[in-house]
Amino acid sequence: MDGIKKDYVFHRDLKKKYPIITHGAGSYLFDDDGKKYLDACSGAVAANLGHGISSIGEAMAEQAKKAAFVHTMRFETKALHQLAETIGKMAPDNLNKVYFTTGGSEANESALKLARQYHRDAGRHQKHIVIGRWQSYHGNTIGSLSAGGDVKRRHAYTPNLLNYAHVYSPYCHRCPYDRLKDDCLSNQNWTCVTDIERSILELGPENVSAFIAEPIVGSQQGAVPPPLGYFKKVRELCDRYQILLIIDEVMTGFGRTGTNFATEQIGIVPDMITFGKGVSAGYAPLAGMIVHDRVIDGLIKNSDGKFIHGYTYSGHPVAVAAGLAALDVYMQESVLENVKKQGPYLFNRLLELKQKHAIISDVRGRGLLMGIELVKDRKQDLLFDPAEKAAERLNGIAMDLGAVFYSGSGSIDGTKGEHLIISPPLNVTKTEMDEMVRILDESFTIFNLQLRKDELYEITK
Repeated sequence: MDGIKKDYVFHRDLKKKYPIITHGAGSYLFDDDGKKYLDACSGAVAANLGHGISSIGEAMAEQAKKAAFVHTMRFETKALHQLAETIGKMAPDNLNKVYFTTGGSEANESALKLARQYHRDAGRHQKHIVIGRWQSYHGNTIGSLSAGGDVKRRHAYTPNLLNYAHVYSPYCHRCPYDRLKDDCLSNQNWTCVTDIERSILELGPENVSAFIAEPIVGSQQGAVPPPLGYFKKVRELCDRYQILLIIDEVMTGFGRTGTNFATEQIGIVPDMITFGKGVSAGYAPLAGMIVHDRVIDGLIKNSDGKFIHGYTYSGHPVAVAAGLAALDVYMQESVLENVKKQGPYLFNRLLELKQKHAIISDVRGRGLLMGIELVKDRKQDLLFDPAEKAAERLNGIAMDLGAVFYSGSGSIDGTKGEHLIISPPLNVTKTEMDEMVRILDESFTIFNLQLRKDELYEITK
């Protein structure tokens, strides 16, 4: 073992070797071999302003010099109040109170617990079940994993999960209920909505606490938006049965879809919005939830104003300073305007790729959260075998060529279905998008050649 450096890192994949990133600049990352990567997925749809913004780092350092840590059970900081006010003013009407956590999993866990306490203290003691959706993702804590529908992540921990219920999310390209989109729209009779009510009635409305959903299904389906009007019907059901509606905007919040929150586009006001990732543009672990006034009023009236919950690093001064500085850059660089301009351009460029490559079955998304579904052959609608790891292999080719995307699998039923998410920084330029499309185009070509070689090998074997 002499001369071999020991590795002490518990890697995400212990059999994989990862490039070591030394620095980033704008939409690019650089490793210690000098290789340059176009960050076409903003890390994990988190580095929404790209890399190397000195003003954010300086704001964090300045706060660390003043007060690096205070416990919010006893103290608060001016930065905490300023960021909460900024976010509250960005949120839909009547969502005015902001609770901070360090990540999206914690944010969703907090929302699920708040829903339970809100009902319990109001005398609705039995309300405890959360209804989530299959092929959704809300985090990796036991509570958030229980509410989510990420089949692969759930399976290993099935004995530990809470007894939460699930329905299918609307995926009109491959409807899990075998309905046609035009039929649903014309008749205004959607199985993906009626199934929610069926579940509520089977469970007993007196037992259901909350319904949680992403406004656009992100990592588990690849940027799938709902049909127009879906969430209005969901809101009506929640109101009818006294169920809190939690909208998970950890991925979609802070301009990613062209508005401050995607909730603005679905035309409803939820009881809670959870957020993360983009709030600090990835510069610090920061997330949280924005809570409707009626829930806050319930806590004041029935709970002596106290939420029985908390984290050591909730409202961490350096993290909230990063959030304040990041949101300032959002404003200075007119990020929303750029997303509204560049989003349609990226969508059209991806449609061009679909015409060229039969491996692309669908292009979807909003703003700069785009997804493409991958199949072996679009004309035959021939799916990849999960063992082929098509999206992961394709992304590997793209990384070799100098761009990184967000690969995913299981989008159809938790096992089958491959997709890529394209989600560059929100201040991306047209030139950079042309570069990522060029690399994608070349990656598809190389991947198709590999598939043909694999098929030829199977025939001659």
